Amino acid sequence: MNFKTIGVVGGGTMGQGISEMLAARGLEVRIAEKTTEKLDRALEQITVSLDKQIERWAMTESEKKLILAKIKKADSLEDMADCDMVIETITEDLNAKKHVFFQLNQICNPAIILATNTSTLSVTEIAAITTNPQRVIGLHFLHPVAKIDLVEIIRAMKTSDETFEQTRRFVDELILKKSIKVTESPGFITTRLICTLINEALHTLSEGVASAEDIDTAMRIGYDFKYGPLEMCDRFGLDSVQAALEGMFRDYGDIKYRPSFLLKQMVRAGHLGAKTGEGFFRYDKDGDRL
Repeated sequence: MNFKTIGVVGGGTMGQGISEMLAARGLEVRIAEKTTEKLDRALEQITVSLDKQIERWAMTESEKKLILAKIKKADSLEDMADCDMVIETITEDLNAKKHVFFQLNQICNPAIILATNTSTLSVTEIAAITTNPQRVIGLHFLHPVAKIDLVEIIRAMKTSDETFEQTRRFVDELILKKSIKVTESPGFITTRLICTLINEALHTLSEGVASAEDIDTAMRIGYDFKYGPLEMCDRFGLDSVQAALEGMFRDYGDIKYRPSFLLKQMVRAGHLGAKTGEGFFRYDKDGDRL
């Protein structure tokens, strides 16, 4: 398959990052959101991201204009009809994702690959809502998408060999990232391991063993982490980490996945991390740590 136009459903943090990365690779992108306001916000945030790169001399104004010119707003999911692949990046809600795939199944040609960027949910269950589950696959990008050259390709129960091979070529040869083949299981590789680490850091903090700053410093300097586990939690979103842990706890039944009570308290208080300006640390409106 010749990939030229990619649809992105969802304009949140991951949708923005994926859209920007695809456009930077020269692909045409159509991005869809629930409301015009959310769609406008997504494009604003992509522009902010590009402006930051200009400030760091990592991009020119001309390159920014070329990238933005390749990202088009989709008025509805109907605009995904002639895309060569559609990547769904909405919130980690199984029913919401199934609803999107039910609609895409009716809109898109049966040959079009439908991918979900889920980090914990069953791709097999999402695919089951469609009449062509063989063309459904998981594409788990990591945040920040532009900087992390890894993608987990999750093969569902009925994903065809052709769909997998086309997706692998798309990742390895077109967007130039390293693909890892994952047989479907809750949390896959990256989410399963990083959420377990974050949860243990939360237990360490709640037990008073060390401060949030010192816990993160220990992992950044001692083990060469870019961010410590608590700042990672802030950047992922505390509510997203809680949802991932609860999903794995439910599926595996292992107590190590049970979310820390401190995490639940923070979510209840609305301290969700960088997206709300406050989590274990504080952030400005652009998501930079204060």
